[in-house]
Order: sequence, then C-alpha cells, then structure tokens
Amino acid sequence: MSDIEALETLLARRHSCRGFRADPVPHDVIARIIRAAGRVPSWCNAQPWQVIVTEPAATEAFRQKLMAEAASGTPAPDLDWPTQYTGAYQDRRRTCGWQLYEAVGVPKGDRAASAVQMAENFRLFGAPHVAIVTSERDLGPYGAMDCGGFVSAFTLAAEALGVGSIPQAAVAAYAPLLRSHFEIPENRLILCAISFGYEDSDHPANAFRTERAALDEVVEWRD
Repeated sequence: MSDIEALETLLARRHSCRGFRADPVPHDVIARIIRAAGRVPSWCNAQPWQVIVTEPAATEAFRQKLMAEAASGTPAPDLDWPTQYTGAYQDRRRTCGWQLYEAVGVPKGDRAASAVQMAENFRLFGAPHVAIVTSERDLGPYGAMDCGGFVSAFTLAAEALGVGSIPQAAVAAYAPLLRSHFEIPENRLILCAISFGYEDSDHPANAFRTERAALDEVVEWRD
C-alpha cells in the first residue's frame, strides 16, 4: 500500500467515537499519539498547543464536576461560538445530529431524549481519558488555527494505534470550570477537549458515519 493509500484509509476509518470501554490506554501509547500529533506544521514553528491529559481517576473527578456545571451553570467559552449556521453548513450539522439520534433511538421531536444524549458530551461519552487543548492567548486566532491541526493529527494518530477519540468544543463551553479545576493560567486559551480511549464497538452511537462534501463543493479551480 502506498503512503497516500495508507493515509486515505486512515482518514476514512477515523470517526468521532461516542461510546468507550473503561480500559485505560497505556501511558506510552498516549505519549506516542501526542508526539506524532506534534509533527504538524505551525506558524513560525510556534507549536502553541499544550495538552493536559487525565488518567482514569482524574477523568472521573473532572467528569463529575463537568456534568454538574453543565446541568446548572452558564456557558462561558474563551472563544466565541459561531454566530450562526446557514446553507450547506446548517444542512450538514442537522444531518449529523439526526444520524446520531437515529442510531441511539431518539425520535424526532423528543426533546427530553435529545437532551439526555446531549448530556453525554459532558459525561465525556464514558471515556477513560480526556485531553484539554490550550493555546497561547497572545497568538490569537493563528494559535487556535495551529492547534486545529494538532487536534486532527491527534485523532489520526490515535486511530492508527487503535484508540478512539472525539474532539469536543462543548467541553470548552465551561472554560471557567476547566481553568479552575486544572489550574490553567489566564494566558492560555481553552480551545477544546479530546475524549479518548478504546472504542465500545457495540455502542449504538458508534454505528453511523458522516458523509464528506464532494470535491466540487469545496474546490474552485482557476485556469
């Protein structure tokens, strides 16, 4: 298999895992994932990403606090949410949501059941580990953009090593809790979390796959 075929296979196989086994991932495997992800390019080689990684006991302590905060607190992310989703972006967002709800048996219009599924974000989908990704505040959107490359590479490296993962902006909605709980200094922007561990292949939330836009939807060729 050529390098590009191997990469295409890995990209096609990777998906957002929403159900994990409790088994911890060995420390050396986690370290290998992070080292591999750190090979991505960054503006002036700044490498602005820093990662806090929890082992199972620390994950559980954070999970309990996050669930309580999400149930009663007010979201306060470091980065503004998108102002709106329109056109194809709204269509893709809705399709992904309905695919998930269908997979886990949530009927359309059942707000109570959809709220329960939404709360799984704050249960970290049962993952034994979570990585909190931050960037240097002074680097602004360019640091955040560099960290996006790191997050993508993290998920691909994890997949290559048989580890499931899901990047989660929802967790970063409660930035003040994360800042306090993990003692994250003010000069670090809290960008997202990545919940990860070994996939529970029997979990219904892992039974669907999202589609990708056709080439002509994302490329404008110029002669």
